[in-house]
Amino acid sequence: MSLKKIEYKDLNDKQKENYNFQKVSAILADYGYITIRLHDDWKGADFVALHINGSSLMVQLKSRLTFDKKYLKRNLQICFRDNNNWYIYDHDKLLNEYSSSFESTDSWRKKGLYHKPQLSKSDIKYFEEFLLR
Repeated sequence: MSLKKIEYKDLNDKQKENYNFQKVSAILADYGYITIRLHDDWKGADFVALHINGSSLMVQLKSRLTFDKKYLKRNLQICFRDNNNWYIYDHDKLLNEYSSSFESTDSWRKKGLYHKPQLSKSDIKYFEEFLLR
């Protein structure tokens, strides 16, 4: 059998979501987590990550850095990919710390949504503590 690697850019949106779930699941395994995919965004989460110590994380998987008012007070972690790096952060906690950089944008004020397609150099430094290595 001959296997051929795929190009991420050639995948449709659903395929990218499945691909990203598999990739981050493999990384989280290195931290002692197993993941369970949720196909209905249960309580805002795309998946649950269960740690070997019994703790769990409710995780929303995104393609970019995202803050959304609909995720407030849901105890969600946001996991996203920037280039080939994966980050995970507590949505509400980081929103309180980081929102000054975007709270005046039209998107946040009108829609309650802020996302950034790619991290800047200063963002990369800021988000280093949330980097999954």
